[in-house]
Amino acid sequence: MLVLLSPCIFAQGEDDGLLPQEPVNYKLKLQRFRYVKPIIENGDTMWCYLLPELWVYPPMVFKNEKQRRAYNRLVYNVKKVLPIAQQASDLISETYLALEALPTKKEKSAHISAVEKEIKEMYTPQMKKLTYSQGKLLIKLVDRECNQSSYEIVQAFLGPARAAFYQVFAWTFRASLKKEYRPEEEDKLIERVVRQVETGQI
Repeated sequence: MLVLLSPCIFAQGEDDGLLPQEPVNYKLKLQRFRYVKPIIENGDTMWCYLLPELWVYPPMVFKNEKQRRAYNRLVYNVKKVLPIAQQASDLISETYLALEALPTKKEKSAHISAVEKEIKEMYTPQMKKLTYSQGKLLIKLVDRECNQSSYEIVQAFLGPARAAFYQVFAWTFRASLKKEYRPEEEDKLIERVVRQVETGQI
């Protein structure tokens, strides 16, 4: 029903001689791994770790103070909404697995209704606090984390009629659930900030 990408971590397990360690960043789930067997050299025992990929960028150069403020605002917004997008990815994966285990259409519909109610209760107060720009950024980051647009996710779980309704609702706020994340084009700066936030550089 859904084609989801797992969170952006190294996914090796014990079969590769690696053991998962405590997350480098517990909110963003960057994971490090320790090799099962240490290296022993000249009587010294050395544990070896596989660390998360680290992106290195040249320092930002701003033409003026307005550009600097816009960048700082983007960093703030990414830090605020990226964890929400990643929670959404986890929730979608969990819901999909739960639906696969349910035998009847009636049970699946009941589960989806329960999840939808829980999401509204949990996230509505949080969503109301987001600004317009943060809401649009969240739509893009959901696409990044789930490898699907918000519209496709709603359509898969709730059907085309509900997806169309939510899309019209989004249009009233000059937004679109079909907005795609383009890290190599218009969203290049956002991708840079996301990667740096994930690795704790900013």
